[in-house]
Amino acid sequence: MDGKPSKNESSEIAGRIYDVSDYKREDVVSSGLATTHEQVSDTYAEGEIKAVIDDVNGKDIEIKKEGSEEERK
Repeated sequence: MDGKPSKNESSEIAGRIYDVSDYKREDVVSSGLATTHEQVSDTYAEGEIKAVIDDVNGKDIEIKKEGSEEERK
């Protein structure tokens, strides 16, 4: 073959979801799933409290949330 996955193999890859064991596997799909899972987890955890925009000059710009405690005062 020419090294490309067949349609059946592509469908199997497209149907894969993250599994904890992906961190220990060596294949490209598992590595990608593990990396994406870690990035999403980090973003979710980091973005929950005091969301900020990183300014190019190094100053963080706070994103105000509608209905936050600060606006109610």
